[in-house]
Amino acid sequence: MKSMHSIDLETVEMTLDIMKYAINRISNTSPELGKPKKEQDLLDLVGETITKEGIGGEKAFELFRDTLVKAAVPVDHPRHLAFVPAAPTRAAILFDLVTSAASIHGAYWMTGGGGIFCENQAMKWIVSLTGMPEDSFGVFTSGGTSANLSAMIAAREYWRDLDENNQGLKALMITSKGAHSSVKSMAKVIDADIITIDDDNEHRLTGEYLDKCISELSEFDRKRLFAVISTGGTTNAGIIDDLSGIADICERENLWFHVDAAYGGAALAAPSVRHLFDGIERADSVTIDPHKWMFSPYDCGAIIYKNMELARNAHSQKGAYLDIFKDEGAQGFNPSDYQIQLTRRLRGLPLWFSLAMHGTEKYTQAIERGLSLANNAAKQIKQQPHVELIREPGLSCVLFRRIGWTAEDYRDWTYKNHSEGFALVTPTKWITNAENETCARFCFINPDTTEKDIEDILKTMIE
Repeated sequence: MKSMHSIDLETVEMTLDIMKYAINRISNTSPELGKPKKEQDLLDLVGETITKEGIGGEKAFELFRDTLVKAAVPVDHPRHLAFVPAAPTRAAILFDLVTSAASIHGAYWMTGGGGIFCENQAMKWIVSLTGMPEDSFGVFTSGGTSANLSAMIAAREYWRDLDENNQGLKALMITSKGAHSSVKSMAKVIDADIITIDDDNEHRLTGEYLDKCISELSEFDRKRLFAVISTGGTTNAGIIDDLSGIADICERENLWFHVDAAYGGAALAAPSVRHLFDGIERADSVTIDPHKWMFSPYDCGAIIYKNMELARNAHSQKGAYLDIFKDEGAQGFNPSDYQIQLTRRLRGLPLWFSLAMHGTEKYTQAIERGLSLANNAAKQIKQQPHVELIREPGLSCVLFRRIGWTAEDYRDWTYKNHSEGFALVTPTKWITNAENETCARFCFINPDTTEKDIEDILKTMIE
């Protein structure tokens, strides 16, 4: 009986077909903008793919290439401007293949030392962007959700260690209404309560609002307050909270100061907007997602700590089988000691390779390109009679309205453009004069998006 791991002519041919597809896909700067289908429709098209005998690699790959991949939406299409898209570099995608082929376990230096060294080189650059103290460092995670969760576990354990009376209290944190949905989910996971503060007129969490909120807490709630989560670029509008003002209050009140910059943190590398993040260097922890605006493939997040020892105290895992390697070369940085995951792939390797290949200046240029596209979109919108800018761009996000449209009009417009394979631009909600208004939103990540793409998308709103 042939082993699953054996190499024969069929396997070689299948490998060549897959590599050919991968090369063609990586070199395609404008892939087909697929669209989802119902599960039953897909089942009718491809049938059951997992069988006792197997359907063969050639058939399985054919079904994926010709049918299944077309029922998904590629995030790197230059006219994919919905959500927070991604645009991994060709170098990063190629090295993602290498990362899997190398089959390295990235939890411990003993098993992954060479790869972890590469990750740490990339992490060193990311940390340098924040301006945090010299001993600050971080690890790569599966994304912003796990990064935020890892940070808050470290924060809660630190708070508990401050006073033994805190052990029996249910923890409380403060954030803004504009915070990412993962913040509320993370609070549920660690069984903490959360207060969302009404933002100021610019929809930002400020030191003033935070100070007022804390002053109005009951004595009991003040005892269980342990952290403040600010945002360095909201995913809806690119808004950056008053980081310096929040840092002042957190230092005064001895609260953990976390900055969720999963989307916006890449803009730390852009000189044109770096000043908007002043105060981030005073954070206890910072989340940044390289798979968003640092051109890394999914999934790749990062959590940075000012005090790595506090993170280690919260996350380090022990096991009898983990202490058997005593030689000097096996001793080093263990990523599993600083975040919630033990088993992990080397998510930072594709970013490292791309940075090493292109240099950090190319990253700065690509990020500035996203900011430039947002400003160009705002300029075009101001020049068109049928559309209206809601607010000036926030980082690479642009909110605007089609004058006279209802929520149904935006929905139909989105569906038409997507079904025709032209563009994916989805509506969002924005509070205007106390009303929750439906509007359109651009989010620019891909440097291959053009000013003409913006013009053509805006034209589709005339009809």
